[in-house]
Amino acid sequence: MAIKLFAEHGFDSVTTAQIAAEAGISPRSFFRYFPTKEDVVLGSLTDSGTRVRDALAARPVDESAWVALGQAMHVLIDRPVYPSEDLEVIARIILETPSIRARDQEKYQQWEDLLAPGVAQRLGSTRDSSVVGVDDRARAMVGAACACLRISTERWLRSTGAEDPALIFDELLLSLRT
Repeated sequence: MAIKLFAEHGFDSVTTAQIAAEAGISPRSFFRYFPTKEDVVLGSLTDSGTRVRDALAARPVDESAWVALGQAMHVLIDRPVYPSEDLEVIARIILETPSIRARDQEKYQQWEDLLAPGVAQRLGSTRDSSVVGVDDRARAMVGAACACLRISTERWLRSTGAEDPALIFDELLLSLRT
């Protein structure tokens, strides 16, 4: 419902009261589910980092860190948490709304903290596996993979859905290996 309102009126024009009314709940109930309006768009995207972490842990142990990370991130493209008809609206909101774009960058930082220890383990890091002591290469790899995901989404939007985001993502990952 909120995504429909955002598509029709723009993210900044829609109020939480309008979202609550559309959902048939009080504004107070709305805030029990979503601390901010931005969380309507980003809430489950933040949880997606856990899905990637779990997919990374499930990858074959003999797979390189870069390949395993790229394949694990495919869980976001291959099995999105939102209905396909909402994906373009959500991606546009993220890219075109400064407050959401800033929160989206926070999400990528959280993903780096979440995924870097698993990547460091695959790299054979003998350093402390805590977030603070994790291998710098692992953090750089996660950051690069997240950038590939963001850029593939932007390119998919520019193509108005004509290009396959999974193929774009794979091309970007491959280009960084050479």
